[in-house]
Amino acid sequence: MFERWSAYRQEVLQRDTLPSWYATRARRRALAAAGMAAVALIWAATAVSWNLAPSDTAMVVSLSLLGVSVVVMLPVISLLNIATRGTMSLSERLLDERQVAERVRSFTVAHRVMLGVLVVVAAVVLGTDTEEVPMAAVALGVVGLFETHMLLPVLIAGWRAPDPPPDDEEDGAGG
Repeated sequence: MFERWSAYRQEVLQRDTLPSWYATRARRRALAAAGMAAVALIWAATAVSWNLAPSDTAMVVSLSLLGVSVVVMLPVISLLNIATRGTMSLSERLLDERQVAERVRSFTVAHRVMLGVLVVVAAVVLGTDTEEVPMAAVALGVVGLFETHMLLPVLIAGWRAPDPPPDDEEDGAGG
């Protein structure tokens, strides 16, 4: 069963054409932007919890933001994995040299961005009164760091993915 699923997944990711609604760079960038907005919702939930916890308002708002984040993020990541042809999700041995190079570039940019996120988080924590930090804010901050670290490479790969080259048949017909 697992082998059949893996073969199907690999076949879908290696098809020549992408569905039209995310076949263009602008649409893939819109997907990546939606993914970044979903990650930002986790950070917003952390800020709400930091400022309002412990209260029912903080709990309701934080859980709502996390729920919306999950509902947005699951399809976005799935679609970006298909749009990037599995560059970030397939085993490296199943990728060609171009895909491996794009994967390495995406991880490099993601690590640089993550360093910036860590610096900002450290500056915020060190620059504020941290005598009584709500545990919910700490937990949401850890979730935010984890999600940001795990999802940035896929979002960056989706943002950077070029449009596929035009078909040779169209070029040959005109000349």
